[in-house]
Amino acid sequence: MARERDDSTADAPKTRTTESGLPVAAVHGPDALAGWDPAVQLGAPGAYPFTRGVYPTMYTGRPWTMRQYAGFGTAAESNARYRQLIAHGTTGLSVAFDLPTQMGHDSDTPLASGEVGKVGVAVDSVEDMRVLFDGIPLGEVSTSMTINAPAALLLLMYQLVAEEQGIPADRLTGTVQNDVLKEYIARGTYIFPPKPSLRLVADTFRYCAAELPRWNTISISGYHMAEAGATPVQEIAFTLANGIEYVRTARAAGMDVDDFAPRLSFFFVSRTTLLEEVAKFRAARRIWARVMRDEFGARDPKSLMLRFHTQTAGVQLTAQQPEVNLVRVAVQGLAAVLGGTQSLHTNAFDEAIALPTEKSARLALRTQQVLAYETDVTATVDPFAGSYAIESMTDAVEEAARALMTRIEDRGGAVAAIEAGFQKGEIERSAYRIAQETDSGDRVVVGVNRYRLDEEEPYEPLRVDPAIEAQQVRRLERLRAERDGRAVEAALARLRSTAEGTTGNVLPPMKDALRARATVGEVCGALREVWGTYVPADAF
Repeated sequence: MARERDDSTADAPKTRTTESGLPVAAVHGPDALAGWDPAVQLGAPGAYPFTRGVYPTMYTGRPWTMRQYAGFGTAAESNARYRQLIAHGTTGLSVAFDLPTQMGHDSDTPLASGEVGKVGVAVDSVEDMRVLFDGIPLGEVSTSMTINAPAALLLLMYQLVAEEQGIPADRLTGTVQNDVLKEYIARGTYIFPPKPSLRLVADTFRYCAAELPRWNTISISGYHMAEAGATPVQEIAFTLANGIEYVRTARAAGMDVDDFAPRLSFFFVSRTTLLEEVAKFRAARRIWARVMRDEFGARDPKSLMLRFHTQTAGVQLTAQQPEVNLVRVAVQGLAAVLGGTQSLHTNAFDEAIALPTEKSARLALRTQQVLAYETDVTATVDPFAGSYAIESMTDAVEEAARALMTRIEDRGGAVAAIEAGFQKGEIERSAYRIAQETDSGDRVVVGVNRYRLDEEEPYEPLRVDPAIEAQQVRRLERLRAERDGRAVEAALARLRSTAEGTTGNVLPPMKDALRARATVGEVCGALREVWGTYVPADAF
């Protein structure tokens, strides 16, 4: 039996601060809300400024969408995992793609070597997408796809598979992440420079407004910035600043704000610091509602709603004593629910070690089901409303986030700030501070710097078969041999021609190329020829 070791010293009383560095009073009373107007700061649930949630009844009618993120290896393997999740009660699918797919490369390119199927599913063509959703009725399931630079391609493949199933496009529901700006800040899976990337986002907005009216065209993401080290204040400030940039881009392309804003959605992390996370979600809703009304003149109430998906904090999971992650994920999931999320993914306890096993993925889903059906958090709307601690913390987070957004505007907006390295630098400083606090023991991480075991218990993780890379290469060889090569080249030529212009929408010729069975790498390659690739300023 492993012996537990407590490496702590005596805890000394000290002033507490939030993850964002905001002071936290030991006791909050009415004076914390002096001069505070509930009608202005709170409103009613489902009403401006949406502090208390975007829907009047929230979870009292039905719980949030339980959307489990999955994808690994081949399309067939991922399809089997999706069927298991649906059988266990998942109400929404969320697709993880492998790194070559995210970067717009085919599985047989030398750049993809060793990465095929490792962090998600390999999708090279519409044939892989067909296998991925085999036997899954796309008109009945809501699907989220975590894909950014080539998001339009994967969405069009999904639509093509739905057409094969006989499902009209206006019945398809889901979300495509499509948030390339945060890639330049924190994640790095960009392809094209910012300007053409924003054009592709705007073209997707226009295409979906006409063709897929129920589809969420973007999920503006703070999650990945938080994983890189952003504080809660930085997370929402940088995310909402990116959202403002997307709205400006769509308006510059001639779209009315109320034609696309109701389909915008967001994606945030949920940490173990439950109180600040609840305050963060409330502050983000309030800021966005005010920006959309006051800056952009949105009239449709749906344009003012910040609807968001939440994922528990993968960066807070530990490889040491991995079962403790079950507790962390439960607390993080509770914070997301108390904060009013619209959908939730709970991480599996073994994700700090490897891809989740079937059992650990099922336990992650069961965590959500316990929150929804065994607790009373769904019995009333916004249980924390009026809390002195939560309301004062919400005000403090909002004020700090607004100040940070002003600093971005002073630099010319999100894109100019990105090109100057502002957001990246701010996040790196926060990440360094967190690392220092963990190393010194000021930040307690159970099992890592306190309550450690002398010897870790063995754990057998899920492993991806390295043979799948060769399988994908053979599939591509067969695809290229069987398809009409001339039709593919003609479709790609039309795509290049449209991309060279400034007014045409690139999605229709892109869809024609994918229907002709052009690959992800070929379509992205055609656009690279016209738009080039992005090289960050600090790469030299």
